[in-house]
Amino acid sequence: MEIDKTTLNDISIFNAEEDLSVFNKLNLCNTLNGKEQLYYNFTTPLNSVDQIQGVQKTVQLLINKSAFLPTIISNGTIMVVEKFFTATLDEIPESGSAFQTFNYKVFHGPDYSLVKYSSQHCFDFIKGMKEWVSVLLDENTPLPLKEILESANKALQKTQFANTQKYATGKDLPNGELLQLAHFIRYKYKINVLDLLAIHARLDAWLGMAKAVKKYNLVFPTFVKNDKPVLQVQGLYHLLLASPFNYNVELNEAVNFLFLTGANMAGKSTFIKSVGSAVFLAHTGMAVPATQMKLTYFDGLLSNINVVDNLVKGESYFYNEVQRIKATIAKISNGKKWLILIDELFKGTNVQDAMKCSATVIEGLHKKTNSLFVLSTHLYEIAEELKQHKTISFKYFETAIANEKIQFSYQLKDGVSNDRLGYLILQQEGVVDMLEKL
Repeated sequence: MEIDKTTLNDISIFNAEEDLSVFNKLNLCNTLNGKEQLYYNFTTPLNSVDQIQGVQKTVQLLINKSAFLPTIISNGTIMVVEKFFTATLDEIPESGSAFQTFNYKVFHGPDYSLVKYSSQHCFDFIKGMKEWVSVLLDENTPLPLKEILESANKALQKTQFANTQKYATGKDLPNGELLQLAHFIRYKYKINVLDLLAIHARLDAWLGMAKAVKKYNLVFPTFVKNDKPVLQVQGLYHLLLASPFNYNVELNEAVNFLFLTGANMAGKSTFIKSVGSAVFLAHTGMAVPATQMKLTYFDGLLSNINVVDNLVKGESYFYNEVQRIKATIAKISNGKKWLILIDELFKGTNVQDAMKCSATVIEGLHKKTNSLFVLSTHLYEIAEELKQHKTISFKYFETAIANEKIQFSYQLKDGVSNDRLGYLILQQEGVVDMLEKL
């Protein structure tokens, strides 16, 4: 799936404030390397349904095997192993004999302490990787997991690691065996260790995903084969909300455009981000916040939500809105499947101009049945002329006023909303009263 940084930020996958990002919510990795790998996974969605299903099966296997997975490898272990190769040390003796061990300890005291501590963690890392392979590798292992485990297993077939069956942790090894292990790893096994560290990062990233699926009760989506795009979701909600509301969404070739209206704060932006983030997560192999989800593979996901002006280039807000729409049209013209998310189109111009521009854009976009569109707007007036198109579905978020207070149901309903509550909100927040007292 093709996706740009703007879209990743628009749908809250990433955010400068980590607490406001889906990535941070789902990052339950044990190590920093795992977190970095998970970040990579989330910036490079998968390229085929086969790849997606391979990751789905891997994460499901890790959920099922979670009680049997090794816990000996900690973030501290990873850090010590990495630093062992860059530390300045006097040469470590090869044999680990009693004499050489004693000599190194007496005449290279500080180095001896560091080598001993590092080799203990190296032992734990090697033992942990062997346990990963033992628990997960068999003929039924999902392909992406099987490939890296087979690579790890091959690298771990060394006589120097035979003692991992004898000792529980590196702290149990005699000093001579620790020095012997340290010599082998530092001088003869560095490349293999670096490869194993990269493999462990991938394992930890998938394990972090598995923990998140279990913790948040997420559901794996089903991918269906269809020449035209399909998106069908029940019980969709936004992962970052403490008390979210559920939505049902269905878009396909016959109805490929959702025209969304509603007052300010009624839930339009949250809904759009919920759709975008769920579709994105599905394309990483991750489970999604919903009760059920079926979709086709999308070649790209593009948003037009948080457009900004550019003072340096002298570009206005409206100009950048136009450029984003222009880029969108270019993308969907390639005949591939795209999901396009647009929140409050053409906010950067006057109402009459915005209505004309919005109607023109919608009239053009909905004809591209190779793509699905979700668009929110306050410009409910343009809905009437669009109702002639059967490919456009009209939904709105209901609001009500009771005792001069606004009530939001956050329920998605059929139709068009003409609610305009901006001035009422201004009154409720005391702004009108403050202005009158100036």
